[in-house]
Amino acid sequence: MIARLVLPDALRTQFAAEARAAFPRECCGLIEGVREGDAARALKLHPARNLASEPDRFEIDPAAQFALLRALRGTERAVIGCYHSHPNGKAEPSPRDREGAGEEGFVWLIVALAAADASPSLAAFAGSDFRALSLRPLA
Repeated sequence: MIARLVLPDALRTQFAAEARAAFPRECCGLIEGVREGDAARALKLHPARNLASEPDRFEIDPAAQFALLRALRGTERAVIGCYHSHPNGKAEPSPRDREGAGEEGFVWLIVALAAADASPSLAAFAGSDFRALSLRPLA
């Protein structure tokens, strides 16, 4: 069971920049990484086109997910989760997020912004029950 997400500062900065650029819509993407015991280590964020028509919803382009899965085949890396922004200032799973969750061990990374120039709030969750993860910059 995943208990923590290791997220380097450079990826935190990238995620916040993507959320600001998409504001007031949600940004989204996939997290490439490795699982190490009870930790998931994020190695790269892959921005994806948000196919959702509503500004407060995200839908990752399936073509992006399939392309990344193919690219990672035969490596130690995997798609360990997804990320998206909440332009309402709350870094917590929405009812829509909960409806879309189903994979155990899948990481959900959420950044919230109350405004495009606001300080970001970041939180990570795992599994279909959205267990809160410890979020660490380094292992």
